[in-house]
Amino acid sequence: MSLKYQVPAHTHAPSYAPPACGGAACCGHEHEATTVTATVSALPPPVAVGTRVQTPIRIMQMDCPVEEALLRQSLAALPGVTDLAFNLMQRVLTVTHEPAAIEPILQAIRAVGFTPEVASGGAAQPVPEPRKPRWPLVLAGLAALGAEVADWLALPTGVAAALAVVAVLACGTTTYKKGWIALRHANLNINALMSIAVTGALLLGQWPEAAMVMVLFQVAELIEAQSLDRARNAIQGLMQLTPERATVQQSDGTWQEVAAQAVALGARVRVKPGERIALDGTVLSGRSTVNQAPITGESLPVDKAEGDTVFAGTINEAGGFEYRVTALASHSTLARIIEAVTAAQGQRAPMQQFVDQFARIYTPAVLVLALAVAALPPLLWGGNALDWIYKALVLLVIACPCALVISTPVTLVSGLAAAARQGILIKGGAYLEQGRKLTWLALDKTGTLTHGKPVQTNFLVLDGSPEADVRSLAASLASYSDHPVSRALADAAARDGVALHSVADFAALPGRGTQGRIAGELYSLGNHRLIHEQGRCSAELEALLSALEEQGKTVILLSSERGVRALFAVADTVKDSSRAAIAELHALGIRTLMLTGDNGHTAQAIATQVGIDEARGDLLPEDKLAAIEAKLNLRAGAVGMVGDGINDAPALARADIGFAMGAAGTGTAIETADVALMDDDLRKLPRFIRLSRRTHALLVQNIVLALGIKAVFLGLTLSGNGTMWMAVFADVGASLLVIANGLRLLRPVP
Repeated sequence: MSLKYQVPAHTHAPSYAPPACGGAACCGHEHEATTVTATVSALPPPVAVGTRVQTPIRIMQMDCPVEEALLRQSLAALPGVTDLAFNLMQRVLTVTHEPAAIEPILQAIRAVGFTPEVASGGAAQPVPEPRKPRWPLVLAGLAALGAEVADWLALPTGVAAALAVVAVLACGTTTYKKGWIALRHANLNINALMSIAVTGALLLGQWPEAAMVMVLFQVAELIEAQSLDRARNAIQGLMQLTPERATVQQSDGTWQEVAAQAVALGARVRVKPGERIALDGTVLSGRSTVNQAPITGESLPVDKAEGDTVFAGTINEAGGFEYRVTALASHSTLARIIEAVTAAQGQRAPMQQFVDQFARIYTPAVLVLALAVAALPPLLWGGNALDWIYKALVLLVIACPCALVISTPVTLVSGLAAAARQGILIKGGAYLEQGRKLTWLALDKTGTLTHGKPVQTNFLVLDGSPEADVRSLAASLASYSDHPVSRALADAAARDGVALHSVADFAALPGRGTQGRIAGELYSLGNHRLIHEQGRCSAELEALLSALEEQGKTVILLSSERGVRALFAVADTVKDSSRAAIAELHALGIRTLMLTGDNGHTAQAIATQVGIDEARGDLLPEDKLAAIEAKLNLRAGAVGMVGDGINDAPALARADIGFAMGAAGTGTAIETADVALMDDDLRKLPRFIRLSRRTHALLVQNIVLALGIKAVFLGLTLSGNGTMWMAVFADVGASLLVIANGLRLLRPVP
């Protein structure tokens, strides 16, 4: 598998309360730091990248694309800054810079009213600010309502004017401050646009409307912030799955509860029935069933006994057991899942890139239109200047592209979180979006379609040697390999008490077998291809091999310089989930191809059992790569590759989407696969494709919603029927709609 990007090592997040929003370009969202703590990922420390440094900076006031534009404008021209990567959903800006440039970077961020947080020797520890009081907003609401009543009762104008000014000052000073700083940087965000619009309404004598628009804007932005935080924290809920303490055996043999973060590798931990497992490990004693749904998405508990792997965050159900810790809390499988999905949130998918580009054109275009509406009708047709200025102010409020731009990350993050909850780890929005385009899916056989635990079914000595001697030679070579076929031979020999020899100069022959020297003689244990390459095949041997291979068995031959000594046949069993998965893939219109190093007869037999469209056997790693390239050359859609072994790596890297099987037990797979299936259930493949198609549908819906609502209110304004109230609902209402629509992905799907 190709390493698409390196995921930094995070640590578990501390309890964290974000500071109150005070940034210059904040979208009006008010963040509270109270007794309610938010789950925010701890920042990783700066990382050296060649001669430069890559520093993640959390900016809690960075909510919307307009803040990204302001920061990009402020930082891009700084000496020593070479790259800026924004993750709005996690509010993290990653800056690649010269080491000496960090202080100017932080100063530039503070200059636009933001508060940067940088990890130094560990996770950033922000200082919570007090809760922002609600009484100013309540006062503003009452004053705005009073202005409306005063206007309706035709009271003196000064009454409505005074109440309107009180309302605007009570809840709008922060908006004015942010808007002013944004205007100073030539950045027309929603705060700048709202400040201009409300000020214009006051100058035009629209007292009740100016007051009520500012109040509604603040209330709607508060609701939007809470909705957006739900999307941000969708995956962070996994953090709560891991208990903070574990029962660990001490050096004197006693047991004591200690913080999970402090447990060392190799420590012995005890788990009682009903407890959550605190750390990854290997069972040392005891038996139980464990609910692994948070990690693998499996619906049924899994039996665990001595030697089995357990994962942090899973639930021990029936019995008690003890296990040895194999990963620190900060590097558990659950922690890596959270890190990977968090990193994936910063990867821009094609649809998101398109929306970002569109927004850069959209806002200036509406701004030009607003200026034209204010100036041209009075000049060309003698229209009432104040009426047309009012319409232009309404257009300015409609111009904010927040709903359009936030629609894509909210939807993608919800899709990534929904997939993670089902045991499907997607390493970027691009792969989630591309999954719907899959037309061909290539699959490895051993460990993917089959259980990967073949058993020895046949054994035949070919040179008249004693059976025990030949089995001892073959088992000695097999014991040095972790290939499932070799393991089958070694396990059978171990069960029968066959003695082993030491092997010198052992070497793996990819796609062929193994070889090594025993008592000075070179032996090979390999497949049909290896015997052909050695020129040791005969008509009689071909007949034996064909008969066994036609039964779907894999034949391994032991040979030396004296010729072929013996043959062994092993057979693997097909997973029930494989048959169901292939049937579902076909129902979705996906064609399937099996690529295996096993012989063609075995490949065809297994393909027939599970319903694979095409099967190819006797393949080396480069042959699998060539098969993937051949499908890609058809240009009939995206091509995926599913595998679990090093022999699949070139094909996995070349495919449009590489799927790693059983990644829960393989840290490397989590870090390198495009999509990692946390268990060995292929039925997650059709789930992934359905989720991808559903995500794309919601992306399209959100873009249509955002643009459609803007277009409707734009038309109403130009026709003389639009008001500032409508403009506020067009902006914030559209944002709420697309966020709610995107969050629908968090609902379980079959």
